[in-house]
Amino acid sequence: MCRKINAKEKIVGFYSTGPKIRNNDLSISDLFKRFVKDPVMVIVDVRPECTVIPTSAYLAVEELETDGNAIQQNFIHLPSEIGAFEAEEVGVEHLLRDINDPTVSSLSSQVSQKITGLTTLYSKLTEVLEYLDLVER
Repeated sequence: MCRKINAKEKIVGFYSTGPKIRNNDLSISDLFKRFVKDPVMVIVDVRPECTVIPTSAYLAVEELETDGNAIQQNFIHLPSEIGAFEAEEVGVEHLLRDINDPTVSSLSSQVSQKITGLTTLYSKLTEVLEYLDLVER
């Protein structure tokens, strides 16, 4: 059951941060089936050590038990890939340009460094002022 989805076809579903399929995911899929024929479940692995695009797609299908009487639902893996139009890629590259270059510091770290520097300067000036007060006496 492998088919390529064209860009104009709308896919509806839900996602989880996984990292694996959970028992309630079939219930969520059933809920979506009220409104969509074949909802897709995507697991997004949000662990920081992932170096590739961390997604897996699944579709819930009904299968007959080995005895042939009961129907059981299971998820099957769907081959998937993440893509973008050129305009989207340019926008994402623009947003991430500072993150990808470790030599460029972010605005928050620059502000943090300036606050630390000013705090140190204030404490040193206070120390000098206390010393001058002692010398004057």
